[in-house]
Formats: sequence, structure tokens, C-alpha cells
Amino acid sequence: MNFFSLTLAGLFLLALQITVTVHIILHKEDVPSAIGWTGLVWLTPILGSIVYIILGINRVRRKAMRLHNRGANIFTVSGKTPQEIEKALPPSWWQLLQLGYKTHPQHFSLGNSIRPLVNGDEAYPRMCQAISAAQKEVLIASYIFNNDAAGELFIPVLRQAAQNGAKVRILVDGVGLNYSRPTIQRALHGIKGIEFSVFLPNKTPVNLPFVNLRNHRKMMIIDGKTAFFGGMNISAGNLLQQNPKEPIQDITFEIQGPVIDQISRVFEEDWIFSGKKSFLPQSSHQKPSDPPAGPSAARLIPDGPDADYGKIERLCLGALACAQKSATIVTPYFLPENNILSALETAALRGVKIEIILPQKSNIFGMDWAMQANFGRLLKKGVKIYRTPPPFDHSKLFMIDETWVFFGSANWDVRSFKLNFESNLECFDPHLAKQLHHLVEQKKKQAVCVDKEIYHPLSLWNTLRNNAFRLLTPYY
Repeated sequence: MNFFSLTLAGLFLLALQITVTVHIILHKEDVPSAIGWTGLVWLTPILGSIVYIILGINRVRRKAMRLHNRGANIFTVSGKTPQEIEKALPPSWWQLLQLGYKTHPQHFSLGNSIRPLVNGDEAYPRMCQAISAAQKEVLIASYIFNNDAAGELFIPVLRQAAQNGAKVRILVDGVGLNYSRPTIQRALHGIKGIEFSVFLPNKTPVNLPFVNLRNHRKMMIIDGKTAFFGGMNISAGNLLQQNPKEPIQDITFEIQGPVIDQISRVFEEDWIFSGKKSFLPQSSHQKPSDPPAGPSAARLIPDGPDADYGKIERLCLGALACAQKSATIVTPYFLPENNILSALETAALRGVKIEIILPQKSNIFGMDWAMQANFGRLLKKGVKIYRTPPPFDHSKLFMIDETWVFFGSANWDVRSFKLNFESNLECFDPHLAKQLHHLVEQKKKQAVCVDKEIYHPLSLWNTLRNNAFRLLTPYY
């Protein structure tokens, strides 16, 4: 190779580094992330640039933005004006309402029934009963839908729904689909009336840039009248009464009422995004004259890297700022960034009772050590942390002052707040909050409370280990 060729190669490499760096500066709002990517590009020029091009660039924004702006039909108000809805909610929460509307302009729907279902033992039979009776439509979106003992419960009822004449549409994430072999897609293949789609399949080089993005949403809508929504996957681990090899505790919710319209619209957007044709969901279309299904005022908050991401995180920050008495967080993974940690500390210093309930042992290697790296600063400010014994607790709940409830698919980590497609339901319902408070108290009775005295005497090695694993926060 002559001098001229080396010069051209060097100029090309320099141009590549400059171009990638300019892109990082223009598009990475998070300063530590921008610094990290820039350092990688200049310290390992070829490899760093390639890694950034594959994993660092958001390519889903433009297409999904078109879906989000299709029209005003997603703004369901159930025959009520925004002013009437606000009057039906506690006045002390109007500031949070204002923040919420500006974060995501979706009005609350009134008159919803929301019932918690604990573990697959309680949830799956209810789901299967509703599916087998479906006459018009079954919509299922799940991060994981395993072809195992749990999946086998759903196959015959899905076939029955299709035989009833219902249109069955199933959407599973490209990563989550492969948690079992053969996949549930193969098990359902050939059943007439069932359409199956994979969200960002990861088997082809074309989809390699999307490998770090996942549809983490879990929702099920039957005939537009009944929905199941939360953070529970379809997996044999949730059937605790069958003593599975890897048992998982979890909570999901059975919903009736007009908020189902909002859930259906998000499913439709994901379905179109996965490459399927548009359709009109069989939404509930509750009229103002219809009797309410229940007392809950609720609205859906979808989030993801396709639009103005960070909505769920921003709403969590706003709720912590509005808390007056208590804030309770139940999550399997707790690795938020400094803004969330600071908000928790500030609320605790104001006198708000902050409780965080986490599993004693995670199902992800290194997660426990990474989470522990943040314990010290929180405990010093008065935050209480509880570690629940096995089986692994996958539940996701956030409650403020036993009135405001926030639940869904999102964990309290960077992946859920910044990378995944998530959806949470925001609702005002003191009765539901009371039920969930009882469930949380049951968890606390079995848990170990981590306090300053227990946590303080960590060895230098353990501190180094924990802080090192915390550096992997965005990649868990």
C-alpha cells in the first residue's frame, strides 16, 4: 500500500469520525451519553463509529411520528369536557394534571373499573375465559409469549375465538419471541383467523440497528369491552401453583370502561408499525348516557424512542414533586438516572414517606449489585428500601398519597425510560389504591428492610463491584 492510499484512508477515517461526532453532538441530549459515545468514536475510531451507527442512532422516529399524528380520534374524553373531568378529580392534583396534559395531551376517561389480578394463577383463567367468548376481536401484545405451559392454555381459546368469527391479532416483540423454542408463532401457525406479527424482528441484518429497542408493552383487548393490562408476560413462571422451575410473582389488571379505547389505539399503532395494515379497533365507545363501569378516572401514557420519549419518566418526577404524604414504588429493576434519585431524596427530605420494594434476588446477572450502588445515598436521606424473598417479584406499581396510581409495563430503569416502547396507565381511584396498598403491605411483611446500619459497612471490594456494574445501567 503506497503513501497516497494511506493518506486517503486516513482522510476517510478522519471524515468518518468528524461526521459521527457531529451527529452525536446534534442528537444526543444526555451529556454523559454524548461524552461516552464521543470517547468511543475517537479512542477506537473504526469500531466505535460502527457501533454508534448500529446502536446509537434512533431510526424509528420518523415513521412512528407519522402514526402518532394520524388524528384526534385517540383523544378520548368519554363525552366529558376537560373541565368536567378535572372537576371530578381531587383539586390537590391539578398541578400534576397540568403537567400530565402537557407531557401527553390525552384526557382522562371517567367511569372505569380496574381490578388487580395476582400472578398467572388468577390472571390467565380470566384472560382465557374472555378470549374464548370473544365474538368480534382479540388483540394481544406481549413482550414475552412463551410456548410453554402458559402458552398452551391460550392456544385452544384463541382457536375458539377465531372459530367464533373474532379477528385475532397477536403482536410479540422480536427479542421476547425467542424466549421459548419452538416459538408461540410456530405453535399458532396455520390456525385460520389468527394473524401474528413480530415487532422489530432481529433475525436479519436489516433490523440489526433496532436490536437495542424492544416493545415491552403487555396488553390484551377483547371485543373492546374487556382489557388486561400491566406488566405480566405470558410465561409458565407466572403459574406459581404449578411449582415452575423459575417462579415469578406479578400483578396485572382487568379493565372495563372507556379507557380501553386508548389502549386499543396504541395497539393499532404498534400493529401498523410492525408492517401490518391499519384496522379500526372494536373500541368500547361508551356514551355519556351509559352507566359507568367503575369509579376510576384513567388515561394511557404510551412512551418509546419513536417520538417525545421520556413521558413516563417525566410523569414520575412530577408525581414525586406533588407527593404530600407517601410514595410507594414496586419494581423488579431499579436503575434510574440521577434526576430520579435526586427527586426521591428531595421528597424524603420534605417529610414524604418513600418506600421502594425490590426483589431480594434478581433474574439478571449483576442487576442486584448495580442496584445496590444507589442504596447508600437514598438511605442517608430517609428512603426506605425493602427486599422481598423469592420467588422473583416482577410487579410494577407506583402510588402517591394512596390516591394516584401508575402501573403498566415500565420498570424504574434507563431501558424503560429511554429505550423500550412502554405504556402505563395513570388513574385516580382511592379504592384501587387501598387494594394495592394492602398487597404492598403483604409484600413488606415478608421482606427485609434495608437500613443505613445494615448497608453501611460495605467492603472496598463490594463497593467497587457495585459501582462497576452500575456503569452498565443503560444496557441491562
